[in-house]
Amino acid sequence: MADPDPRRRLPRMGYVTSLFARKIVAAAGDGIDASEILSSVGIDPKSAWDSGQMIPAERYYDMLERMAAQIDVTDLPVRTGASMRLAEYGALGPAFKAATTLGASYARIERYARLWTSVVEYEQREAKGGTLFILNRAGDRHLGMRLSNEATLASAVSIARQVSPEPVLPEIVLVRHAAPRSVAAHENWFGCPVRFGADLDAILYANETLDRSNILGDEGISRYLISHLDVELSRISNARDLVSRSKDAIAQALSEGTPKMA
Repeated sequence: MADPDPRRRLPRMGYVTSLFARKIVAAAGDGIDASEILSSVGIDPKSAWDSGQMIPAERYYDMLERMAAQIDVTDLPVRTGASMRLAEYGALGPAFKAATTLGASYARIERYARLWTSVVEYEQREAKGGTLFILNRAGDRHLGMRLSNEATLASAVSIARQVSPEPVLPEIVLVRHAAPRSVAAHENWFGCPVRFGADLDAILYANETLDRSNILGDEGISRYLISHLDVELSRISNARDLVSRSKDAIAQALSEGTPKMA
């Protein structure tokens, strides 16, 4: 039986920042043709890095799977996450640094993640033993998404270590998909057990870790930076409203039969 609402059959296009693609290609080293790989997802390898340039998420996942066919990617997500620097995150980087505590820094990601991805949402949730920093990403756990999720969790710890005056060590890292052939690099990087096949993609922190003051935390500067992030977020929200309305109009036209040329 045909779906009575054709809008349900229209895929929702998601996007991620080209920064992620550039970083994982750089971390892969000489085992791949970096120029060819980047060009295949619409990134000019000779252009300046721009975290505001977005690429389709599915194209990014496909890129990761093509890389996996050429090189060993067991620890590639960890190396990629470890290479992430706050200075590369645009306006979010300074705002993350200026938050007064690590927990407040993560709250910035929770609120402003849409500035660099439309396919991931973040959440802080109280749990036994501390607070979970949760990565929510819908979709099938195919290889490309699995690699992306591992890199995202690693990058979340990397940027935390850049603002804290003391070493940041999670209590445990949870990953929903099955473990790769070796988890040694993962546990070495995170400095804690990494449990694959879990119910969540998340990092568990002790509350005292999240309550720790940041090196450059400043409430006044933080408010100033947040005001700029709110402006950027409102621009994205307004643009997406237009896209959503356009998709609904197209779906409605398709439901009424073959559209006329006009």
